[in-house]
Amino acid sequence: MNEQLTVTERVHDIAARAKRAQRTIARENRARKDSLLRAIAAKLDADCARILEANAEDLARADESGIDPGLRDRLALNPSRVQAIAAQVRATTALADPVGEVVRGGVLENGLSLTEVRVPLGVIGMIYEARPNVTVDAAALALKSGNAVILRGGSAASSTNRALVESIRTALTGEGFPAELVASLDDLGREGVSALMRARGLVDVLIPRGGAGLISRVVEESLVPTIETGTGNTHIFVDESADLDRAIDIVVNAKTQRVGVCNALENLLVHERIAQDFLPRLAEALAPKNVVLHADARSYAVLHGGPGRVVEAREEDFLTEYLSLDLATKVVADVHEAVEHIRTHTSGHTESILTSSIESERAFIAGLDSAVIMVNASTRFSDGGEFGFGAEIGISTQKLHARGPMALRELTSTTWIVRGEGHVRG
Repeated sequence: MNEQLTVTERVHDIAARAKRAQRTIARENRARKDSLLRAIAAKLDADCARILEANAEDLARADESGIDPGLRDRLALNPSRVQAIAAQVRATTALADPVGEVVRGGVLENGLSLTEVRVPLGVIGMIYEARPNVTVDAAALALKSGNAVILRGGSAASSTNRALVESIRTALTGEGFPAELVASLDDLGREGVSALMRARGLVDVLIPRGGAGLISRVVEESLVPTIETGTGNTHIFVDESADLDRAIDIVVNAKTQRVGVCNALENLLVHERIAQDFLPRLAEALAPKNVVLHADARSYAVLHGGPGRVVEAREEDFLTEYLSLDLATKVVADVHEAVEHIRTHTSGHTESILTSSIESERAFIAGLDSAVIMVNASTRFSDGGEFGFGAEIGISTQKLHARGPMALRELTSTTWIVRGEGHVRG
């Protein structure tokens, strides 16, 4: 590429190349696309040492800058994580191809035949932070659904993303596809992101995935249509009828199984009738895992002086996506107060109720409007892979086009096919 071009011109050139390349995969059948994904997975496995070497460079820079532990966990790769990423690509081949699927149709009274079919979105721009697995997930889902993808993965993971994209592009050309189907803007910095957000007509949709600042910037500034993926200020409400042993296991899992992810638990609400019994037991279970409890006044009165670290909560604690070993805790009077608290503080991602009461379950579900609502389950299951969708490209908290975990079907639009026999409109 001509180095004399401006950043905007370079981004537009990349997008134009991606748009042309997308036509080559939009019409491919499932067998051909699945063969490509298997080749990508094999290349990732073969390049594991090179990918880990690049990741070590990113981690060294992250440690020097004092990166947050949760973000570092998202960034870090090891052999098993690289193998898991490759395995996820292979798993995508088992998923049905949405392209060409008939959504609805019929024959009108005048004899015209109508069929609505799924088609690729086109060129997808993916903007995300410190998540090397998203580089591969986004590429695999885009390619399987007949799209091209332009990636901007952030400076923290620049070396790792460069290595991953190189492996993917090598597999593309090895299978006879244009390398331009998967492109990266990591070398073009914030100016490149701005140019991507203005590339209306060349890029069909942008998907931001990361912190609140990143998402807000893209949603507010982009001229390209955007699918908003929300931050994960998730909640669990432990009802008075909950099985407390099971509840402790669920809360510990939701908070500590992996802290640096959007479906990790950030807010815990406990019914006042069980608080005296449940909270000390929970604190004892969380203490060895170094979880800091940010407790409201009623929780603090129960927890202070007990096991683990407890601090007095501020109002902003209940609005925070920690992505760390911190958990905001509040005692509430009943399910109705829990619902009101959640509606006031949630990011609309995932909420869960632990209960054996049908009445409480119904009140919880009816009172909330989040993308995912769970009953007696860890919030960590709010995930496209866990839902059986394969790798996810994000979890949408908006209401148009897609909501909740987004996978293959959410990366398609539809076209109406109308067949006539010389019909003219009178």
